[in-house]
Order: sequence, then structure tokens, then C-alpha cells
Amino acid sequence: MDDEDGYFGERVAATYDGSTGVFAPGAVEPAVDVLAELAGGGRALELGIGTGRIALPLARRGVPVHGIDLSRAMVARMRAKPGGEEIGVTIGDFATARVDGTFSVAYLVFNTIMNLTTQEAQVACFGNVAAHLEPGGCFVIEVRVPELRRLPPGQNVLPWRVSPEEWVFYTYDTATQAMRGNYVSFANGGGEYSTIPFRYVWPAELDLMAQLAGMRLRERYGGWKREPFTSESTHHVSVWEKSA
Repeated sequence: MDDEDGYFGERVAATYDGSTGVFAPGAVEPAVDVLAELAGGGRALELGIGTGRIALPLARRGVPVHGIDLSRAMVARMRAKPGGEEIGVTIGDFATARVDGTFSVAYLVFNTIMNLTTQEAQVACFGNVAAHLEPGGCFVIEVRVPELRRLPPGQNVLPWRVSPEEWVFYTYDTATQAMRGNYVSFANGGGEYSTIPFRYVWPAELDLMAQLAGMRLRERYGGWKREPFTSESTHHVSVWEKSA
């Protein structure tokens, strides 16, 4: 990933909690239910802990949580929330940063695996997680299914959200699996543009990365409420188990 804070510095951190529907009522509890069950009384490791959207309610369930994140600005926002000071955080790249001890579950939610922009980094992430998991522990990823079927014929640009307040569109390079988020916001008669690189990844590719790290697919759902995963699913929640 990029240098410290990367694309998630103070400007993004200041508005992050209000910028997406994943903070809406009812959006968090199903994820916390699944993760608390998988933790089974053990410790949880969150990769990309950010502002604590999942870590804080999971900790309130009695699950000890430790986080890894590159952005001090995002972590500072979590620290300012009730209970935030009690959660340990390692500042670093979650593909390589090491934490003391072992964990029953590790998780990487809200498409954050795509912030690792090379296949090598994504493979390294699986290896890093496997090194932290207890035998029989689980690694959980929530990520979208690549939307290539939605691309207009002959085009590599996919409009995502268009409103008087903002434009969001993604560009895709199908040769390298590189994609880029492009964000334009409008306020006070002016506009502001930002962009973030990603690497989209297929479910079967993730399964192979898990296999290389000594893990096997245990479950795959179409969402946190354990909906069936089908060819029409737009995203998936996958659970890999470390070999005993």
C-alpha cells in the first residue's frame, strides 16, 4: 500500500463515517453477528480497522479486537469514540505488519482487499493472516464481485453514482485487473476531484491465495445475512479456515 495515511488522510477521515451507506442503521449488526460467532470467545484481528465501524461494536460484544491500519488519521477518529482507546492498533501495511499473539478470526471488510493494488500484495496478505491465526482460525473477506458485465460494450468506464452533489465512476483495465475510483464532489459553486487505485479480484482467485497460505474455503455467502452466493450476487462474504 501507499505511504503512511496514503489515500485516507485527515481530509478523508473527517467525513468518512458519513460518506457511505455501510454506516446506516442495520448495516453493521449482521457483520458483527458473523464475526462474533467465528471468534468463539477468542481474539479478533481487523485489517484496515479505520474509524472502528466494525471493531467497536464487536468489542462491545466482549470480543478482544486488535487492528492494523496505515492511516493515523482514521485511527485517531476511532480513538475519539467511546471505547476506542481500549482497542490496540498497529500502524502499518496490513499485508506485512505483524502483531503479537494469535487470533481466532481475522477479517477484512468493505472491499478493502482491493486497496492492495498488486496480486503479490494480496497473496502476501493471506500469508500474513495465516501467520496470525490459530489452527482452525478463520479469515473473512467482504468484497464486491467485479462488475465487468455492467461495462458498456467497448468501454472501460462504469458510472457508479451521479447526483448534483457528486459523481463517482470507476475505470477498469481488464489486462491487469487494475481499477481506479474517480470521485468528483460539488459545493459552493466549485468542484473537487480525487482518485484512488484498486485491484479487483475474483472469488476463485481469492480461494487460490487462501490455498497457498494453508487455508481452505469454509463458507461463501452473498452477504452478511448469509444469503446464498449465486451468479447474480454483486458481492460476497467468504470464510477461509486455517488447517489444524
